[in-house]
Amino acid sequence: MAKQSAPTVVGRGLGGELRQVRRARRLTGSGVATQLGWQPSKLSRIETGQQGIRLEEIAALLAIYGVVGEERKRLLDMARRGREPGWWETHSAGLTPWSRTFIRFEAEATRIVGWQPLLVPGLPQLPEYTSALMKACGVAPADAQARVAARLGRQAILARDEPPELNLVIDEMVLRRPLGGRRLMVRQLHHLIEMMDRPNVTLRVLPLACAGHSGLDGAFVLFDFDRLPPVVHLEHKISSIFLEKPDQVDVFRREADTLAGSALSQAESMKLIARVAVEHERE
Repeated sequence: MAKQSAPTVVGRGLGGELRQVRRARRLTGSGVATQLGWQPSKLSRIETGQQGIRLEEIAALLAIYGVVGEERKRLLDMARRGREPGWWETHSAGLTPWSRTFIRFEAEATRIVGWQPLLVPGLPQLPEYTSALMKACGVAPADAQARVAARLGRQAILARDEPPELNLVIDEMVLRRPLGGRRLMVRQLHHLIEMMDRPNVTLRVLPLACAGHSGLDGAFVLFDFDRLPPVVHLEHKISSIFLEKPDQVDVFRREADTLAGSALSQAESMKLIARVAVEHERE
């Protein structure tokens, strides 16, 4: 029996999109498989990225689902790249920086580890903070409104019966940058403290006293899953990169451990956040 190849980021992204399209059409996996003469397990493996899919097979699937035009072209292009290790995405003006693939990984992860030296991470952001960020980055008001709504939708994963474990480390400068004004930052910092009371959330602050450290070269997010390999996501202004090779992931896992080891404890971080909130109130 041939050895099953490991699922790639592209394959998992494509499979997840195909599963989403099928469910939106209210079609069962077994029903679709029967129409194509497949075993249901084959469609299941495709939807989890554990089995590749030939172009003629995805074309048949898209015909059943009624997918046409640019969406069909985009999914066929993903199929062509289905076994490439890693994935670099370039975002057009009409897309939010948080791609479909990122949102899907975030929703499916059992553990999310993040480092952010500049901004409050997405999951604990207040909508007003997100709006201020969009304005500061020059996003058009119509697009900004959609992005704020998408960010709020992402945060719903933290309200699930079994939410993912969320481990975040942020730089103290994140607390001190009054994005949207000091009154908004006070509310945002109080929101962080409330989030830290959740049993699945750990948030630690790397103090400015730690003058130089290896996290100065940028933010990252590491996703761990129940049965699938971990993935690292790096975000740039108009592009994203997903890393999945074990040696690449190990670099960022070690980095996360190093940053957490240099950061304040959860209790001390909470005290610092509260103290900076008071300082904003006094300004």
